[in-house]
Amino acid sequence: MFRTNGGRRALLGATGAVLLALPLAACGEKEETGNEPGAGPSVTSSVDAALAAKVPDAIKADGVIKVGTDSTYAPAEYLDTDGKTVIGFDIDLFNAVAQKLGLKAEYESAPFDAILPAVSSGKYEIGVSSFTINAERVQSVHMVSYYSAGTQWLAKAGATIDIENACGKKVAVQTGAVQVDDLKARSKKCTDAGKPAITIDQYQGQSDATAAVVSGKNDAMLADSPAVAYAVKQSNGQLQLVGDIYESAPYGYAVNKQQQAFAEVLKEAVQAVIADGTYEAALKKWGVEGGGITTSALNPTS
Repeated sequence: MFRTNGGRRALLGATGAVLLALPLAACGEKEETGNEPGAGPSVTSSVDAALAAKVPDAIKADGVIKVGTDSTYAPAEYLDTDGKTVIGFDIDLFNAVAQKLGLKAEYESAPFDAILPAVSSGKYEIGVSSFTINAERVQSVHMVSYYSAGTQWLAKAGATIDIENACGKKVAVQTGAVQVDDLKARSKKCTDAGKPAITIDQYQGQSDATAAVVSGKNDAMLADSPAVAYAVKQSNGQLQLVGDIYESAPYGYAVNKQQQAFAEVLKEAVQAVIADGTYEAALKKWGVEGGGITTSALNPTS
């Protein structure tokens, strides 16, 4: 049902998506209600002393985990209305994981394709940004699985888009995402059959890609399933899902290759928040429980 070799984050050069601030601005004001994704109290977990004791001294010395994130991918990680605070289901979930280890997560926004190199260099102690785990990534960083997502398309409400025959259509996608390769492969099938190529318009932010569909500049967009579903929900009926979610793959936290002990305890902490119910609460808060997992793993594709 979901994506086997990656949602939007599958490749080392893949990027993310902004809080749908731009699409929402294009779609008009949306009334806030208690049923909005992310509404409600913060999800918290308790410290597990045994796990906290396993955190390497270099990580726990200041009581903080420095996190690199591309805060442009609602509802996973994006900027709140203050333009500074990073929120999202990735954030709530990792905050709970950090709390389990007796630590506080501090987030720094960065371009998606800069995060993994920054984890490898030691600038960040972890990357939390909806990274899809694949064989290429686990060569450069440790990856601890915590979620699963796939790819889906969207279009303007009422539009007719055949995703298996999108020849001649203008399709929006985020720069560097695995969906770029998806579209290139589909376009080649079109031209091989003597049909018009797909025009692939790449945008730095996922919200920009969504806004291009809202405005009519592009006919359709594809991205990771949680981001597409959220965009449709936030569009005031201007957007619709197209086709089914396809090809699943796990998201993972990215950890420096020299910090295997930290990666191992992170895996245990994810399992601990799954076991105590905090994990489910965090996903339900954002309406993304469909991608929940039951067992965390370290480098599951390696």
